[in-house]
Amino acid sequence: MTAILGISAFYHDSAAALVVDGEPVAAAQEERFTRKKHDAAFPEQAIRYCLQQSGLQPSDLDYVGFYEKPLLKFERLLETYLAVAPRGFGSFLKAMPLWLGQKLHLPRQIRLGLAGGYRKRFVFPEHHESHAASAFFPSPFERAAILTMDGVGEWATASFGAGDANRVRLHGEQRFPHSLGLLYSAFTYYTGFKVNSGEYKLMGLAPYGEPRFVDHILERLIRLKQDGSFWMDMSYFDYCHGLRMTSPKFHRLFGAPPRSSDSPPEQLHMDLAASIQAVTEEIVLRMARYAHQRSDGCENLCLAGGVALNCAANGRLLREGPFRNIWVQPASGDAGGALGTALFIWHQLLDEPRVARAGDSQKGSLLGPAFTDETIGAFLDQAGARYRRIDDEPELCRTVAEQIAGGKVVGWAQGRMEFGPRALGCRSILGDARLPEIQSVMNLKIKFRESFRPLAPVVLRRRAEEYFEMGGAVDSPYMLFIAPVAEQKRRRVTEQDRALMGFEKLRTVRSEIPSATHVDYSARVQTVDQERHSRFHRVLEAFETLTGCPVIINTSFNLRGEPLVCTPAQAYRCFMSTAMDVLVLENHLLLKEEQPAQSPERTRAYFEQFELD
Repeated sequence: MTAILGISAFYHDSAAALVVDGEPVAAAQEERFTRKKHDAAFPEQAIRYCLQQSGLQPSDLDYVGFYEKPLLKFERLLETYLAVAPRGFGSFLKAMPLWLGQKLHLPRQIRLGLAGGYRKRFVFPEHHESHAASAFFPSPFERAAILTMDGVGEWATASFGAGDANRVRLHGEQRFPHSLGLLYSAFTYYTGFKVNSGEYKLMGLAPYGEPRFVDHILERLIRLKQDGSFWMDMSYFDYCHGLRMTSPKFHRLFGAPPRSSDSPPEQLHMDLAASIQAVTEEIVLRMARYAHQRSDGCENLCLAGGVALNCAANGRLLREGPFRNIWVQPASGDAGGALGTALFIWHQLLDEPRVARAGDSQKGSLLGPAFTDETIGAFLDQAGARYRRIDDEPELCRTVAEQIAGGKVVGWAQGRMEFGPRALGCRSILGDARLPEIQSVMNLKIKFRESFRPLAPVVLRRRAEEYFEMGGAVDSPYMLFIAPVAEQKRRRVTEQDRALMGFEKLRTVRSEIPSATHVDYSARVQTVDQERHSRFHRVLEAFETLTGCPVIINTSFNLRGEPLVCTPAQAYRCFMSTAMDVLVLENHLLLKEEQPAQSPERTRAYFEQFELD
């Protein structure tokens, strides 16, 4: 047996992943345990979980890998500061303590994190090698082109290459400071959202605007080439030497200072979102065409890196790009680098063979903790909750489907937690996509977030093409492609509706599944099949039997500003503090109307006792 631990840490979404004899057995982000969203701290609790899940001790590990080369990254940091000095001195002073205290002493930090039990070697692949490995090795392809795009690794901000059997090779890269991820983050910052977590909000805002600033971006901010590489005019940006993403010159170009996060987006911000989304899609298409050309016309593409989470760009690439098949790493950001590192060591360094599997070898990305009915029952009894235990699975799924069809919002926590940012049917909030009001109920009364945010439809795979224009690819299990709602499912809108601007567009019912249909008739689709999500699939089939509709809403089980729930205690707290109607924890079903009021003292006591059990 060969056990390999991969680690990503210190920048965004620290994580750990464990691979045993080439098989991913456990992976999780640190945020799920600390409850600090996008926690960048060393992933001690995620490592502990991975070892417990596999029954291993640190001394049982054969290799430990870190997802990038810290010395090379430090070199880039120093060169950048020297190039812009004396500007950036404040940013330099802020960065140095962490580097000198932790990042330059990673072997020591990792040994401490493993309680001194690991005495063997460490492996440090490059950042984009880890992304490429995470994209190709779990994919269903024997051979594929590879494209990785993010903010920045050591020096690379994007790379292209190819995977073949048990090898990945990168042929070229774009280098810092010219970065698609940082360009998109600059607009995220300027439109009032938080960098490294608000990019998906910017993507969701884009359909409300018009792309009237595309020429400004292409003529003033960047110089784009046919191969997708580009040069950025850094006088418009501040991230090389300051603590902001954009400069006063950027603000003058668009006629306003950055939006304050506590003020509502205006039409300017919607139009900017639409513009940078259009530019991003064009860059991704050009990069993909070049990668296709350099891979001798290979029909398969693998994607990773934070930009690969832009499912609007992915959807357009699937429909208009040169590749027949595309597989996107479900944990495409830095967290996925932990898994990529472990697989890189197994296949690339140890030269172990790889067999491409139909679907993929990511196991539905369900690699996190699970909880038994006995543990859940003990927690609910301690909490004084009232519940029914339904051990007959068909009855349980039918009951849940009836609740959804009756307009109820259901918290659904089943099996192993998802690895990556998407809720895929194990830590999800579910609702009836046919009801127009479900979108506002979920966004405002349950998630406590912006009303404009779209909700994702989940559909039975066998009926996906009936509801969505999938571009020939009906398998989208990881919710990473946006597809147009099928023409036959759309509703005709009036000229008055077409004239609506901004958030007024939300008032229009555009399809038979209005809560799953964004204002531009798009939807971030998840397909569900029996193999990956058997119980979740059964709920959809029961809903289809009741209503004739194979589509429901699936959004992540969390509150705004919090990570996805992990434990029963976290799920119950979210249930009790929102307008959610029903909670299902494995075989336990709870109705909100039956729950007793809880005193703050008792609530705090049982959360402390069960939070991480």
